[in-house]
Amino acid sequence: MDTSDFWTIIEAARSADGPDRPFAEALVDELAALTKDGILRYQERFDEVHDAVYRWDVWAAAYLIGGGCSDDSFMDFRAGLIALGRDWYEKTAACPDSLAEHPAVITAAEVHRDEALFYEEVNYAASEAFKRITGDGEDFYEAWDEYRASRDSAEQDSEDMGEDFDFDDPDEMRRRLPRLAALYLRDTP
Repeated sequence: MDTSDFWTIIEAARSADGPDRPFAEALVDELAALTKDGILRYQERFDEVHDAVYRWDVWAAAYLIGGGCSDDSFMDFRAGLIALGRDWYEKTAACPDSLAEHPAVITAAEVHRDEALFYEEVNYAASEAFKRITGDGEDFYEAWDEYRASRDSAEQDSEDMGEDFDFDDPDEMRRRLPRLAALYLRDTP
């Protein structure tokens, strides 16, 4: 599955998203319409896109928006970025501070909610779709291990996450993410 096909699936799920059908459910429905191999190829692209924003500056944005951000929460945040669709994902990848313009982030900051953009269920959409097809939740993980082993994917060196910095230093956060800091660090001197 190429990157365009991946984003087409995400956009189709976004179009089906609504009050009675959350994005994660719509995504599982889209994926369950694929073959098992198609789901595995989706997961391969998902991991690639998910890993591409495993960076300190994106983590700092998640830290501000979430009022803190553990390793697990950062996984959910990156899944939430994917759920926003290709435009917002690419905008965030280019400049994490641009999230200060996203309506959900603005609203969350105004009402002091810390769950905006954290979307755990998106991480497991492929396994849920696979389970729907096979009836067994473990089938995905076995198939995924086989799929990955069959690919010519030598373990890559760890990605460069960029420059690490202190997320608890308000001055540093204001310097690196000025617009998000203006939304979330109002009460901090």
